[in-house]
Parts: sequence; structure tokens; C-alpha cells
Amino acid sequence: MATRRIFAGETLRALRQRRALRQAEMAQVLGISASYLSQLENDERHLTPTLTDALHAAFPLDWADLAPQAADDAAEALRAALADPLVDASLPGEQVERLARQFPAFARAFVALHEQHARSRQRLEMLDEAIGANLAAGGRLPWEEVRDWFHLANNYVDLVDRGAEALAEQIAGSEASPRVRSMQAWLRANGVRVDWVSGGPMRHYNADTRRLQLDSAQPIESGRFQLAYQVAALALSDQIAAIVAQAPLQTDAARHLLTVGLGNYAAGALLMPYERFRTAARGLRHDIDRLRQQFHTSFEQCCHRLSTLQRPQARGVPVFFCRVDMAGNITKRHSATRLQFGRYGGACPLWVVHEAVAIPDRIHVQLAEMPDGVRYVSIAKGLVKPSGSYYRPPRRYAVALGCEAALADEFVYADALNLKSDEAVARIGASCRICPRDSCDQRAFPPSDKAIDVDPSQRDLVPYQIVER
Repeated sequence: MATRRIFAGETLRALRQRRALRQAEMAQVLGISASYLSQLENDERHLTPTLTDALHAAFPLDWADLAPQAADDAAEALRAALADPLVDASLPGEQVERLARQFPAFARAFVALHEQHARSRQRLEMLDEAIGANLAAGGRLPWEEVRDWFHLANNYVDLVDRGAEALAEQIAGSEASPRVRSMQAWLRANGVRVDWVSGGPMRHYNADTRRLQLDSAQPIESGRFQLAYQVAALALSDQIAAIVAQAPLQTDAARHLLTVGLGNYAAGALLMPYERFRTAARGLRHDIDRLRQQFHTSFEQCCHRLSTLQRPQARGVPVFFCRVDMAGNITKRHSATRLQFGRYGGACPLWVVHEAVAIPDRIHVQLAEMPDGVRYVSIAKGLVKPSGSYYRPPRRYAVALGCEAALADEFVYADALNLKSDEAVARIGASCRICPRDSCDQRAFPPSDKAIDVDPSQRDLVPYQIVER
């Protein structure tokens, strides 16, 4: 069967210009001559599977955005499935393309099987943790249903995101993000009165009187977010209602929580419009402090928004994000990477996020490795949210953000790390209940799927040995 020729001159030129590379520099990265690259950019030669492999390896994110539509979707899907560490069968692009073309039914079946395996693995991990936490019989609580809904949506809701982006352009104009005065003007134009009052709830909207009341004592970033919530909730009410109506939720409480969750999502997308924010994040190499200054948002809001940049053909750097309270509970979580958080109980005690809770207002950086061997550059920062009153203790927690170490050049926080040192790596897990590491000195309890052996005549840091059943 003849191989389809793919010409990608315009795509290659756009990629080189995005990275501000000269032809000689990009040719060196790809391992070809500058004249060969010039011929490719002028569509005098077509892409080979070897070159496609080189582009995937050197520019994984840019190439995912710019890859020509003529590329074989089946081959790309097969390549992604084979790259899974659990499969461990990464093949040269030429072999993958030949497999997809000569045996298309097999390629589709393998990809479908891999997707089913990934979903089954996630469900098994959820069940393992639920059993270990003695929660299996009680079913999912409403907030767990909503959390899982966002997880299965990959934390990206296209209808809401695009609607909020269009609304931001309408309200903010040429500014990066809508200002408070612009959002208040939009609300007034739509018959809503806005009052800032000290004390009371952070946000209260009376639909009958069309009055929005906001607590003036909350931090300015929080007040601005609540204002954006109300703008988005009114402007995108039909889209949000349609999504909630189609969601397979069991209770009214879960449906109300999803409505609130989508409103929060829309508020973040309004304040940090997708393409503007994604472009700024890539340009600043995900320097959160510079991003929050540009978009007038909080550290947490920026981190959360980065975890939602999953629009097809325009994805951001895949990151994980979570928020951890003083007791070690994970109160927000999402991962667009292969790292998955434990659903029940605390996070791994070796993870830097716990240190950040204890030492706030500084960014902690860590190179960590999960049991599957994938390494991550992780940052964490402890935050303190004032309450506005001596009698209401401030909220204290930490947020964590990270990406796979293979994408460290996109992450400014990796610059000071020795990414090649095995000694510098913290070996962590998702949760003690499902972590397979049998030599960890900081286990809270053994994994739920393994037996333990206790020797009364011997004591180490952990008073038992983990054995296979």
C-alpha cells in the first residue's frame, strides 16, 4: 500500500517562527541540513515518518497544535497508545504508520482497547481506594459526582470556554482581562445593580430584584472573581443549563453543584480568556507571578486555569493542579498528565505540597517520580486568605502545579533543578492505600491490596514488611 505524502511547508515555517529559530538552528535540532529544511518549507519535499518523529520529540506541544490536518489520525492515535509507559512499546514513526495503513482494523482495535484499559484502570484505582477507606458501600457523594464529571471531561468544557472567551473580548476589548469597572458596566447595562458591602456572603444575587451584593472585605482578586462569576452566569445561563441537563448525575444536589462548578469555570475563562492566557503562559514559561500580574488574578486562579487548557489543536502544556488544606485533604484536583491523585485520605507525605502548607508565601520546587517511573517538575505555594475579621481565622492552604519532566523547558521553575540526577528525585506515590512502594519509610499504612509480615524481634522505621499475596 502506497504511503500518503504529507507536505507541511507552511506548518514548519509557522513552528520555526513561533520558536524564533533560524533555519540553520531548527535544522540542527531536527538533524537535517538547512537546505533540506528550506525544501520542506517550500513544499518541495514531503515529511517522512523519521522527520515526524523528530518533530514530535523536539516540539511536542507546538507540533500537536500545528500538525497538518492531512496527517493520519489513526497513526497518531496508535502512536499515543504505544507511548503509554504501561505498554512500553514505542515504535519508530515509519513502523507505526505502516501498521495503521496495512492493518487499520487492528490499529483501531488496539487504540480502543488501550482507551478502555485506561478507563478501567482509573475505575479500579477509585474502587481500591474506596474499599481501603471503607467507603465503597456508601456510593459517591454529590460533590464526588461533580468532581468525577469534570475529570472525565478532562477539565475542559468547550461550549462554556468559547462562550466566555467571546464575552471577554466583548467586555475587555484590547485589554488582557476584563476590568472590574467594565464588568460592572456590563451588569448595569443588563439591569443588575452591584453593591459592595462589608461582611456577609462573598456573593449574593437576588434574581427578583436584580441586585448583586459582594463582600468588600474579601481580597480584590476574590471579589473580581465573584463579579466575573455573576457576569458569566447570566450571559451563559442557557449553555450551562444545557450541560447540566445532559450530565448523568443522580441528585439535585449534584446538579446544583455542577451549575456552580460550571459558573466558576466560566468566571476563570472570562478573566483569563483561553488563547490570550495560553499564549502568555507559553511566552512567560508559566511564571505564575508574571501571569497573575498580567491578568490581575490570584496565584491559585492562574494555576487552576492552566489545568483547563485542553482545547483540541490548541492545548496548553499538560499540567496537574491541586489544593491541599492544613489537614492534608485535597480539596481541588485535576491532572492533564499521567499523574493521578488519591481520592480518599491525604496525599503522599513526601510531596513538597505539605512543606508549602507549613511555610507559606514562597514557591517550593521539587523533582518527583511516581511509581510508574514518570518524573514531574512540581511547585507548591502556601497561601493565606484573610477573612476580614479577627474572629474569623484566615484560610490557610497550599496549591501545587506541575508538568512532566520531559517538558521542563516549558516550566521556568525547572531551571534550578538537576533533572538528570537520580539522587535529587523524590520518589512519591498517589496515596498510601494504593502506592506499591514497599521500601518507603514514611508510610501511614500499608497498601490495601497487599499483606504485611510483622516480626516481633525486629523493628525498623515501619514496623512491618509488605509482601505479595
